[in-house]
Amino acid sequence: MRKKFYLIAGFVLIVSFLISTNDYAAESKIGFINLPEIMKNTNAGKKAAKEFKQLYDKKREAIVATEKDLKNLKEELDKQGPIMTENARREKGTSYQRKLRDYQLLVEDTNKELKVRDQEASSKLIPQITKVVRKVAEKEKYTLVIDIARMPVPYYAKERDFSNKVIEEFNKLPGVGQ
Repeated sequence: MRKKFYLIAGFVLIVSFLISTNDYAAESKIGFINLPEIMKNTNAGKKAAKEFKQLYDKKREAIVATEKDLKNLKEELDKQGPIMTENARREKGTSYQRKLRDYQLLVEDTNKELKVRDQEASSKLIPQITKVVRKVAEKEKYTLVIDIARMPVPYYAKERDFSNKVIEEFNKLPGVGQ
């Protein structure tokens, strides 16, 4: 938390210094982007999101089926428990606990796998998007570009947000944007 505060405070000081310098202020042009929005709206990002959704749906089916089995086993144990022998009730209870533990591990493993897949997709897209951002910023003569999704910005001029230009340029890249 402190590091983030110092980082933001340092950034604000640098920006305010740059803006206050008359020679530089006349030349400075600050642009804004929204990286998650760019990732979501590029063709490659849409494709990655579709693949992620398919994986998610597949994993969700397995989890729902396991939940249903657990629920049925629990209901059976609750209904038949009083009329079962002590030994049979203990075996059913142990079986239920084992399946519950397996279910919890399945959910945990699925969440980890989905997180890894999401990070992999991001790590492929972000460097390519960064190159396009740099290209557009140089072309449009921006001296500073701020990602409004990563840094809290209380106000910014929406006309300086060039996320849509980045999306357009990214989608033009051969092999990447299609």
